[in-house]
Amino acid sequence: MLRYGVNPAATVYDSIGPDFFLALDEGWLNLGLWEGDGHDASEAPLAVRRLVRTVADALPTKGDVLDVGNGLGAQDPLIAQVTAPTSLTALNVTLSQLQAGRARLAEAGANGVNGDACRMPFPRATFDAVISVEAAFHFGSRRRFFEEAARVLRPGGVLSMSDIPTLRYPRGPREGLAALSLLRVWGLRRGAAASPDDIVGLVRGAGFTDVEARLVGPHVIEPALTYVRDRLAAPDVAPTYAAAARVMVSQVELMWRRRMIDYLLLTARRA
Repeated sequence: MLRYGVNPAATVYDSIGPDFFLALDEGWLNLGLWEGDGHDASEAPLAVRRLVRTVADALPTKGDVLDVGNGLGAQDPLIAQVTAPTSLTALNVTLSQLQAGRARLAEAGANGVNGDACRMPFPRATFDAVISVEAAFHFGSRRRFFEEAARVLRPGGVLSMSDIPTLRYPRGPREGLAALSLLRVWGLRRGAAASPDDIVGLVRGAGFTDVEARLVGPHVIEPALTYVRDRLAAPDVAPTYAAAARVMVSQVELMWRRRMIDYLLLTARRA
């Protein structure tokens, strides 16, 4: 909450570690794409995989693929299964996550690289596809990430991603507190707030065409909140963890219920 250093996302995920007790499945850190309402806990492992598969389905097959912000690597074997890549590279600013995910990266045949999404350590026109699942709001600058994605993609290459956009800024102290709390808890910069139109505009400005974006919050945020609330009521969750998590979840729920945030799926093609 107080000390983040030069890479806030790395600090946050170092503190979470590889066994985050609210993860929907072991090693998976996304919110999932749900068919149900979140009360059926058995859907959670399917939902996290469904989200990654949906994002990966837009990518070309048998190409060079870059996964930016790959978390603990659980998604990379699935990305490899969907895209049958010539090569798969996973870029992550959090070294501890790359180390924790070594076995999963090996399973995927992926090369793990410790680096910043806004200063990618790759030559121009290296990849045919860039995928980023639920990570862009952590990057120091979405604009720089999109510019870097365009730089490392070959002409005609595809960007496919998910993100959490801001539909409007807070009104009043209660909404302001909720927004500030989430910024601090997740180590986000104030510039992380961007509307869907802002994000689409930044993608186009970076040199992408054929931009397609859709909001799917009712199938992601709503059921994920329900799942987490049910999980926090389980007897195996330590009371101190549960109390802290309930505060965080209540802030997210307020922002969702008041239409301050949503969930975005976006694809685009490098000109």
